[in-house]
Amino acid sequence: MDVIGAVFILIGSLFLFLAALGLIRMPDLYNRMQAGTKATTLGSLLVFVGFIFLMPENWPKIVILALFVLLTNPISSHALARAARNRKIPTELGENKKPTPMPELEGGDDL
Repeated sequence: MDVIGAVFILIGSLFLFLAALGLIRMPDLYNRMQAGTKATTLGSLLVFVGFIFLMPENWPKIVILALFVLLTNPISSHALARAARNRKIPTELGENKKPTPMPELEGGDDL
């Protein structure tokens, strides 16, 4: 059971790391919010599942924490996105711009 719990915690930690990386790499507020919310929700839930395997006597408390995260992360992200839209915070591209191709993919058949 300890190995299963450790694997869940490791995978959850990987998702939390990817969420932090997404906050750095994404170009605008809306993309950062989406990357952070989805990955942190999944990462946190996987860490909680890992803790349930490691400490089965505390499962009711961990389930309550998991439900709290599952309910509050999407709601807070929605509220922040709606407030940003109401304040007219633009996306990186703006309204009438087209996305530019990625420089590393312009070369053609280099892959």
